[in-house]
Amino acid sequence: MHTAFFVLLAASLARYLARHADGPHTPWIIALSALLAVLYVLGPAVGARPGPRRLTWLGLVVATWALLVVLAPSFAWCAVPLFYTGLRTLPPRAAIPLVALLTALAVAAQLSLAGWPDPNVLLAPPAVAAVAATVFVVMQRQAARRDALIDDLVRTRRDLAATERREGTLAERERLAREIHDTLAQGLSSQRMLLQAADRLWDTAPGTARDHVRTAAAIAERSLAEARRFVHDLAPADLAEGGGLLQALRAVAERETTPTLTVRVHCEGTPPDPLPAPVEAALLRIAQGALANVREHAAATTATLTLTCLDDQIVLDVTDDGRGFDPHTARAAPKSTTSESRGHGLPAIRARLRQLGGTLTVESAPGEGTALSAAIPLEPR
Repeated sequence: MHTAFFVLLAASLARYLARHADGPHTPWIIALSALLAVLYVLGPAVGARPGPRRLTWLGLVVATWALLVVLAPSFAWCAVPLFYTGLRTLPPRAAIPLVALLTALAVAAQLSLAGWPDPNVLLAPPAVAAVAATVFVVMQRQAARRDALIDDLVRTRRDLAATERREGTLAERERLAREIHDTLAQGLSSQRMLLQAADRLWDTAPGTARDHVRTAAAIAERSLAEARRFVHDLAPADLAEGGGLLQALRAVAERETTPTLTVRVHCEGTPPDPLPAPVEAALLRIAQGALANVREHAAATTATLTLTCLDDQIVLDVTDDGRGFDPHTARAAPKSTTSESRGHGLPAIRARLRQLGGTLTVESAPGEGTALSAAIPLEPR
């Protein structure tokens, strides 16, 4: 548009000089043309936003152009770029009257050149002005809608990023809570029970009491190793020792076996080799959490870990012959009540399985023991 303005200005000046080089108004035409060019060039320096300086500049440009048109009607075609200048500077309610004024001056100038009421001169400038104004207004509205849409997208992305940060923080807290429950909390619970038993037997059976203390110390050492590993987000210590998931389950069962509780391990099928590390870690933690519940709440004498390996999934069943409970009542109970009565084991197990697309089934009844089944899908072999 700037290029078109200067082309039209130069063409109008060249036409005037070609026909009226010796006219009395020639110096004024040249001076006014130079002034109009200088004013137009100063437009970007004045600023794009409407304001007193911008309005003063626009008034000077229009006044200079109008004076040129009065002296030399051939400058009327410079009105087309000035349409857009006015539309960019003024709001639509003020810009449309300015466009109409510029159009009227252009029509009057062209009629003076034609010397008679030429229909083309009467209709062409208004049509051009209407098209120019319409195109600009429509584009301006589309730009405003696009800017609003971009603002909404930026705001939405900002909100989404904040939500993702919050979800990441909550997920990390949940991970740490599960790891603490499955390692430190279980270890501390076992140590407490062993130390209490040692305290009761210290005078009557010092040998057995010392065995309990040594076992508690071993559990403390292993819990410390587990804590260091989950702080560094490493695999559980039982898996890090090698031997695979089945060997790790047997190690857990051996540690959980006490004079009052026997833990057995069975395997049906052959575990995939290699089994995905997240699946191995989740199943081992699930076994630890389930056995912690058995030890603390079930009062069971036997518990069984059964690992079933299928083509499309791997299933870990944990059963016990303890006192059992009502799963529906436990699920419907308030969170604080459930935490006090059943611990954090079942919610942690569900959270682990949910991350891997697995499912949890709990079957139990008061006095009939408990059967827990955790299934995790695998890619078909």
